[in-house]
Amino acid sequence: MVTSLATDRSLSPYLCFSRAEWSALRNGARLPIEVDELDAMVSLNDTVSIEDVADIYMPLVRLLQLYYDASQQLYSVTNVFLGNPSQSRVPYVIGIAGSVAVGKSSTARILQAILSRLHDGIAVELITTDGFLYPNRVLQERGIMHRKGFPESYDRRKLIHFMADVKSGVPRLEVPIYSHLIYDIVPDKCLLIDRPDILIVEGLNVLQRGGRPARAPQVFVSDYFDFSIYVDADEQHLQQWYIERFLRLRETAFRDPSSYFRRYAELSVDEAVATARRIWREINYVNLKQNIEPTRERADLILEKGVRHTLQQLYLRKL
Repeated sequence: MVTSLATDRSLSPYLCFSRAEWSALRNGARLPIEVDELDAMVSLNDTVSIEDVADIYMPLVRLLQLYYDASQQLYSVTNVFLGNPSQSRVPYVIGIAGSVAVGKSSTARILQAILSRLHDGIAVELITTDGFLYPNRVLQERGIMHRKGFPESYDRRKLIHFMADVKSGVPRLEVPIYSHLIYDIVPDKCLLIDRPDILIVEGLNVLQRGGRPARAPQVFVSDYFDFSIYVDADEQHLQQWYIERFLRLRETAFRDPSSYFRRYAELSVDEAVATARRIWREINYVNLKQNIEPTRERADLILEKGVRHTLQQLYLRKL
């Protein structure tokens, strides 16, 4: 949680907003999505109400629109200064980070939908860094299959090159597709990203920086972000949400014959809870504490969730 940032507000790099304070910044914008559409955007076991959209996401989209417009003006005047007034604009990139089971994917999809619908003619694309995970074959060869989701399980060079191409205005970029059903990269399939106005990049470790000194300057995914969001929640909530999601998957996706986790579908409730708790403790909690949570204070905005995924407080980095 981010309570340490708010202990002395004069020293905090963030402005803190209650839900009511943030909601007041909506400025009367209309809701562009309906309840049934929202349900389709929300991930399994996540909870987002239409009130959350009105109170939290609408003010956030208003802020992002203002930042986007300002960035386009800055890009234009910079090109004039450099003598390239006709150069094409490059995508405005929004990064979204946070723990497993916190609801990053829901946040990304909702933002994509609202940003797309409130402004005709603005193309908003969404990718997840799951597509840049090494295939299971490579993870097994390297003996790190149990560390999928940790920084070393990603093809970071490929991801960095992709982000560099995005910010260079390269057209028709291919992003590998990852399937949570087969728990692997889908062979011979990709998502095409063709210079959208806004690109949302969602992933566990997208805000991570290097932890060890390097002889040569290092480049990180977050270097290409124009705005970054960290979705936060108490560790106890995260564990509970992960267990609840595991139990729901046991009744649904795990029963698919092609599921990588088919073996878990036959577990009893008690066995499933014990298994989920062990996976959380040995893998997801370790990744959270070592790699994900330390990046929280690098975000431009922290969305803090409470019980039942309720968005209750926000921290916006001071300019």
